[in-house]
Amino acid sequence: MKKNIFIITLLTVMSGVLFSNCQSSANKVERAEDKVHDAKVAVVEAQIDLNVARQDSITEYQKFKDETDAQISAYDKSIAEFRTRLATERKENRARYEKMVLDLEQRNRDLKKKLAEYQDDGKTDWEKFKTEFNHDMDELGKSFKDFNTNNVN
Repeated sequence: MKKNIFIITLLTVMSGVLFSNCQSSANKVERAEDKVHDAKVAVVEAQIDLNVARQDSITEYQKFKDETDAQISAYDKSIAEFRTRLATERKENRARYEKMVLDLEQRNRDLKKKLAEYQDDGKTDWEKFKTEFNHDMDELGKSFKDFNTNNVN
């Protein structure tokens, strides 16, 4: 008797599991369509995010370029002022100062070229480029300041 009750209970549970797991093909198709729709929405959202990130990157680069171009132009003007003041220097100092001005000009041209030739190869490369470029700009700025305060009065 116990064996019969156990078998009946077991069969009832198994048939309940089987019937609950069975779905109609219409339900399966509907769930598949929902998954496809969700995937399409995710792709569209990812594309929008990518476009926004690209635009932000372009905007950030353009802002950086404009700021550094302005600073480089200011350095060009400083070099022109140095050249004007060199004409009034004593002959023994003029050659040494002229060499320093030529060095400043070359470094300024190198920075212009480096900025003009930069190609965006990804976020990591951009951050590395920006850090190195800012360091070079700071060093050049220090050189201008040192030259201006210590050498040509």
